[in-house]
Amino acid sequence: MTRTLKIGSHEISDDSPCYVIAEVGHNHQGSLKTCRELFRQAAACGVSAVKLQKRDNRGLYSRAMYAKPYDHENSFGTTYGEHREALEFERAEYAALLELVADLDVGFFATAFDFKSAEFLAEFGVPAFKIASGDLRNIPLLRRTATFGRPMLVSTGGASMVDVERAYDAVMPLNTELCIMQCTAGYPAEFSELNLRVISAYRERFPDIVIGYSGHDNGIAMATAAYVLGARVIEKHFTLNRAMKGTDHAFSLEPVGMRKMVRDLNRLHQALGDGEKKAYTSEASAVLKMGKKLVVARDLPAGHVLTAADVAIKSPGDGLPPFELDNVIGRAITEPLAEDDDITAKVLGDSTRGQQRVQARR
Repeated sequence: MTRTLKIGSHEISDDSPCYVIAEVGHNHQGSLKTCRELFRQAAACGVSAVKLQKRDNRGLYSRAMYAKPYDHENSFGTTYGEHREALEFERAEYAALLELVADLDVGFFATAFDFKSAEFLAEFGVPAFKIASGDLRNIPLLRRTATFGRPMLVSTGGASMVDVERAYDAVMPLNTELCIMQCTAGYPAEFSELNLRVISAYRERFPDIVIGYSGHDNGIAMATAAYVLGARVIEKHFTLNRAMKGTDHAFSLEPVGMRKMVRDLNRLHQALGDGEKKAYTSEASAVLKMGKKLVVARDLPAGHVLTAADVAIKSPGDGLPPFELDNVIGRAITEPLAEDDDITAKVLGDSTRGQQRVQARR
């Protein structure tokens, strides 16, 4: 079964390069100027898309949570509501950013945390929707988002396979453009809890959809491991400076890290190959130089019957290969040979056996 997912101009499949999402989230600190720079830097790193988070804060949080004191070093307000509102972008910011990404030639969408936000994003024509781990069990939101008919990427942190299957079953009858993403909802996530083999489990359980990985781990190595296991969408948080104010910066990638991750994923896509073992032209000279052939170990007269002691295995590999040794022992040579002379089909009097040569060259 072929698994494909198309986001914008990107066709994602098992055979495709990795679709890399730079999750900006609210690392812009509520500043459109900072967000513009984040988008520019991410595009320069070669990512496929940049992503924000959209919340209708008044409707999303209970009055108690909205008013909860939230005055600490990473806060942008004295209450959680004030903090969230300070970071939220509205129509003017989204419109400006849509113009920017058109020039940058990079995808742009966002995580919808509630109905109103999903509808807001749909009106702006985003090419895809992200659903956060916290909403994996929010079947009403999943179903509503599915009705927009655009690709959905759903994270699965803090969930069981039953939860993931429930979400899959809710979305697929409405929208088959689904990507389920292995995720561990730790900020940052412990390496011992990443459980990357779940990617393989998802691929087996959901053979008709693309599988991804949303990583909250530090560094870039786990992204390449996820790709090897079959994840074709990779999401990593992105910042200009990990020391900036905010809870997500510490485990986000800076431009140098994002650039290296994209580079490694592109190289990995090429390096995995097609699984068919073959010899490459570029290997030929090395195989010739390091390869071996059968030669005589000492001067021998014509008519001599070869024994194991008469045969040596030496480089370069431009003669009869060593796997022919058993076919050589016990054969009489038709002409005298000096030490290190090649043992050939001709000197064995074998007109039917062509001398086998390794075709490799360094």
